[in-house]
Amino acid sequence: MADDSLPLSSVRDLKTHETSANGRPFASLLVIKKLAAKTASNGNPFFSVELGDRTGSFGCTVFGDSPVFETFKAAGEGAVVRIEGKIDFYQGRLSPRLNRATPLAESELGAPGLLENLVETAPENAEALWTECSGFIEGIAHAELRATVRAVFDEVGDAFKWSPAAVSMHHAYRHGLLEHTVHMARACRALLPLYPEVHGDLAMAGILLHDTGKTIEYEGTLATKRSRRGILQGHVVLGYQLARKAGMKAKLAPDLLERLEHIILSHQGEPEWGAAVYAATPEAVFVSMIDNLDAKMGMVQRALRQASEGDEFSERLPGLSSALLTRKPGG
Repeated sequence: MADDSLPLSSVRDLKTHETSANGRPFASLLVIKKLAAKTASNGNPFFSVELGDRTGSFGCTVFGDSPVFETFKAAGEGAVVRIEGKIDFYQGRLSPRLNRATPLAESELGAPGLLENLVETAPENAEALWTECSGFIEGIAHAELRATVRAVFDEVGDAFKWSPAAVSMHHAYRHGLLEHTVHMARACRALLPLYPEVHGDLAMAGILLHDTGKTIEYEGTLATKRSRRGILQGHVVLGYQLARKAGMKAKLAPDLLERLEHIILSHQGEPEWGAAVYAATPEAVFVSMIDNLDAKMGMVQRALRQASEGDEFSERLPGLSSALLTRKPGG
C-alpha cells in the first residue's frame, strides 16, 4: 500500500540530504520528463529516466524487474506520478531507489497549485519579458526588417512566450525561449557600440528570430520533446523558413534577407552543434557569440538557483563539460 503519511519532498529537498541519509524513505510528486527504453548487454530491458519538478530534476535507471517499471512504461513521458522510495546517492549524485509509482488521474491535475509546483518557469516575469521583447521589435529602425520580425512573431503566436529554449541544455523551462531571446537582445544593445562594423538593426533582427523555429521544434506541456518537424528539420531550418517567408512578404531587399537567413542558419556556431553553415558575416559572428554566451550563462544561472546551501559544486553540466563551483566568493 502507498504510504500517504510520508510528507512530499521536492527534488531540491532530496538533494539537500547528506549521504548519511541513505535508506531514508521519501515520497515525491514528480513529472516523468524523459523516458528512454534501452537494452542491457544481457538482453534485459531498462529505462533511463529523468524525473523532476520546478526545483530541479534527477536521473535514474529503472530495470525491468523494478516494481515501477510497468507503471513508467504505461504512463509515458509527461505523466505526473507519486513516487515512493528510499534516498540513495551514487558518486555524490542523487540516485534514489524507487519502490512505488502511482500515476495521477487527469482529474487530479487540476488541484490548486499542483502544476505550478511541477513546472519550472523562468525566474523573470513572463509578461514583463514579453513587453521588453516587443520594445526590441519596435526599436528596429529599418522598416522592412521590423516588418519581417513582426510577421514571424505574428505567425508563431503565443507559442514563443511559453516555449523552452531547449529540452535540457539551457533555459530548458517554460518561458525559457523568451528569457533567452531578451537576454541576448540586452547584450546586443550593450555591445553594439563596441563593434561599429555590425549592422545594428540586422543583428537585432537576427537575435529576435534566431530561435523562433523552436516554437515548432518542441511540444509538450509538462515534459518537452521534439515534434515530428523538429526531428525531421530542426529549429535552424524551421527558423530559416519562417524568416524567409516573412522577409519576402515584407519586401525585404534580397541582400538583407540573405544576410538575415545566414544569421539563423549559422547561429549554432559549429556544424556538430547544429549550425547549417559557419558564421561568415559580421552580424552572424556577433549573434553566434552572444548566443553561446547566454546559453552558457543560462546554465550557470540555473545551476546557482538550484544549488543547495551545503553544496560546493553542482552536478556535472554537459554544456560546460564540468561541474560548477556554486559557493559565492569569500572575502
